[in-house]
Formats: sequence, C-alpha cells, structure tokens
Amino acid sequence: MSVAILTDITKCIGCLECVSACKTVNNLGTDVPRVWQKNDGLSAQNWTSVLQKPGNHYIRKQCRHCLEPACASVCPVGALQKTPEGPVIYDSERCLGCRYCMMACPYGIPRYDWDQVVPYIRKCIMCYDRLQRGQQPACTEVCPQKATIFGERDELLAEAHHRIKQEPDTYIHKVWGEHEVGGTSVLYISDIDLGFLAYQPNPGATPLPATTRLAMKAVPFAFVGMGGRCMESTGLFDDG
Repeated sequence: MSVAILTDITKCIGCLECVSACKTVNNLGTDVPRVWQKNDGLSAQNWTSVLQKPGNHYIRKQCRHCLEPACASVCPVGALQKTPEGPVIYDSERCLGCRYCMMACPYGIPRYDWDQVVPYIRKCIMCYDRLQRGQQPACTEVCPQKATIFGERDELLAEAHHRIKQEPDTYIHKVWGEHEVGGTSVLYISDIDLGFLAYQPNPGATPLPATTRLAMKAVPFAFVGMGGRCMESTGLFDDG
C-alpha cells in the first residue's frame, strides 16, 4: 500500500493548524507559525508552511515525497530513503551534511540546520513513526476544513479527479503530483496554477534519479577526501 496526502487549495483557509501540529509532534521549537508571502517559509524548524497568494489563496508547502526521489538518489550514504509505504525518510546518524539532496530536489525542500554544532538536513518525513503506529500524519489529522487529507495514493488520485469532474468550473483540470518527476506522494488540486512550487514550472514526467545517479557516480571518492578534511579541521582526528 502506497499512502499519500491530497491538498485541495480551494478549501484551505490559512488557519495554520497543520503547521502548528507539525512543529509539535516533531519538536521543532515554539516560535509562532505565520503565513508566508515573500518566501516559502520552510526551514530546519518549519517542515511545512502556508503561503499566501493573491485572491486569498493559501497553499501548503511540504516535502512532496517523490515516488522516485532525486534527493535519495544523490545521497552518498543512504541517509534519505524512499519507504514502501510512500514517505521519504531521513536518518541523521548516516548523514554527512554534504547537501547534495538540497541541490537535487526539484521542489527545494531539504533545509540545512545551521544552528546545530554538527548541522544536518531537516525535512518532512510524513510523520512516518505515526504511520507505523496506524495513525495519520499530524497535519492531516488536525485540518478543520479537510483541505488536506490522508489515504492510499490511488484512492486520493481518484478523489482528486472526481472533484475536478464534479466542479469543472472551480478547478484547473490537473492533479499536481500525479505525473511530475515520475509522480509524488503529496498531491494537489487547485483553482490557480501551482507551478511556483517547483524550481521549473513544468518539471516534466521523467523521474530525476535517471540523470542524478549518472552525475553522482564519481562523487563519493572525492567526497571522502572532502569529509576527511572537514573532520580534521574540527579536531575529530586529533589524538588529544
């Protein structure tokens, strides 16, 4: 079973309950969530955000959990992994802090935690620990308008297309995430174009790992040398 999240932009009221719930369950600090207008609001302490666009449109941004994630394909140590259930999860104990995942992600999701002594990547993992306990992600559980819902990917795709068919004058006739970069586990339907959520407005349907793996073939050997110099400069190789 592959799970997913479907967000209906026409139903979002910008209440930020999803942002607050994400911060609470992931222990991401106590700063007050806010709607973002000038940038995407994501950071090491904000794994999901709500963007405001003209016409009182509120758009939730989070990791898209690609079916074939570029971030995982470029990670030289396997710190990012695509699970059979759908979420792309992260193991900080493996992470080297190389930030290749940040460069590879077509949606600009992973963020570097600059405030830590040994900084690592932080991002949404779709509350994977909650899924393993039979629960849904905290963000979808608390949404008062059911603007963002959780379920099996195939069923959510069917629901998305059903809503578009039922209200053809309300929605753009597209499900974002159905095909882009091979498909994602976070889907959107909307009455405005959501091309701004990706670096390229129309990223295409081809999965990115097909190209990123080729580009990374020669990287690990060079990276080991870089990592060694970094650890030496921090004193990790000192005898004393």
